[in-house]
Amino acid sequence: MAIHSTVKVLEHCKISPPPTTSSTPPPPPTTSIPLTFFDLPWLFFSPNQPLFFYGYHHPTSHFLSKSLPTLKQSLSLTLQLFFPFSANLFLPPKPHKPHFVRTQNDHVWLTVAESSAAPDDGEFRRLTRYNPRSVSEFRSLVPDLKTSVSGHGQRDLPLLSVQITVFSGSGFCLGFAYHHVAADGRTFDNFIKTWSSLCRDSAVSLLIKKSPTFDRTAIVDRYGLEEIFLKEWFQRNRNCSSSADEEEEGKLTIGSETGAEFSGMVRATFVFDLTHMDRIKKWIVTQCLTRNQALPVHLSPYVLTCSFVWVCLVRTFFQNGNYFGEDPSYFGFNAGGINRLDYRVPASYFGNCIGFGRSMVVMEELLGEDGMIVAANAIGNTIKRLDKALFDGAEKWVSDWEVFFGSDNHVMVSGSPKVGLYKTDFGWGRPKKIEEISIDKKRGISLVESRDFEGGIEVGLALPKLHMDDFISALSHGLKVLQ
Repeated sequence: MAIHSTVKVLEHCKISPPPTTSSTPPPPPTTSIPLTFFDLPWLFFSPNQPLFFYGYHHPTSHFLSKSLPTLKQSLSLTLQLFFPFSANLFLPPKPHKPHFVRTQNDHVWLTVAESSAAPDDGEFRRLTRYNPRSVSEFRSLVPDLKTSVSGHGQRDLPLLSVQITVFSGSGFCLGFAYHHVAADGRTFDNFIKTWSSLCRDSAVSLLIKKSPTFDRTAIVDRYGLEEIFLKEWFQRNRNCSSSADEEEEGKLTIGSETGAEFSGMVRATFVFDLTHMDRIKKWIVTQCLTRNQALPVHLSPYVLTCSFVWVCLVRTFFQNGNYFGEDPSYFGFNAGGINRLDYRVPASYFGNCIGFGRSMVVMEELLGEDGMIVAANAIGNTIKRLDKALFDGAEKWVSDWEVFFGSDNHVMVSGSPKVGLYKTDFGWGRPKKIEEISIDKKRGISLVESRDFEGGIEVGLALPKLHMDDFISALSHGLKVLQ
């Protein structure tokens, strides 16, 4: 396994929204922005860390003089629209509610770095491959997102930071760290697509066209969930000191292994195209018909892919851990709320509008010959329940996730193949590769649409090296059985 190279920091600067002019829409006044009940559960989770790799066949000096200024300017314009990303999340002590605060000094930290690898050593090509690579190779591409502590025990969190790492003569990586409490995947996609559009064309008309909406009254709390989630937050917050070190932050976080050791871990990406999905579907349908069983309620590409991966992971966990057949196995994912609510929320709404899905099956059922059918039924039934009643059991979202992440046998999905992240073009073409680094800590998988196969899904995964070998073996064997 190659030893990852370090990066040399070339610049560390603040990017702020531009001053208001007569030709641009004025930003909202300095104000406090409340969190909705959709936002509050994400106080308990660590930041998302997506990486976007782009080809760029010019030396670093060319990038710094020709392309970096455009990226900076367009980011500033984008922050004028998506201003909460440049604000801070204030976490005051009880009884005050967490909230966003926008001031005249708002900014996002941008780090510009250069890979220390020689231009001809192939590091960019290696990082954008799909085969297993050390997770340590990617850590230096992720920007920091630090908490500060002000008076009276209040913690202030920046919501977004950005890092651009140049691989001279090969490409560059756009790395992000952002708190999910500010934005779900739909909102982040709106943000990055707006930035990329403005990087290609900074027209003011585009600014107005891409404007998000911030009206918190669009979200209706019919079930008193805000009060429930705030109570959970204050209870956990009370057990932490006012320091801002990593250990204390870890106490506030669900599903993140603070200080986790990555030296023995690798990450890989597995592509499921329509042929793979058709094989899985035909196998499930044939087995159900042969045994006179009802078909799973959902056999979408998402369900088919997730079911297959879940079964392969359970077999990997079982082979490498002290698990028993009667132990529960959990599969968790986010469910978009925009199309599941019985009232309208604009697609341009800035913030979270998603529910939580959690499926549970005992391991022995997933390990059996009908494992994929069991998995498809479990995931499909959860989706059906969420389609019918998004808030069924919502009062237990936070406590259920504590049980979920407290289990040694769980799989958490990050991202969605419906978003279309590979369409993010800053002017240098589509990304060569997209990675989600936060799954390193969460025993999760990342999902994004396939770059090269229409209708396909890319599954990102990080595991210890020996476990990854076993997963690849289980996946290869499973696909052969389906032929």
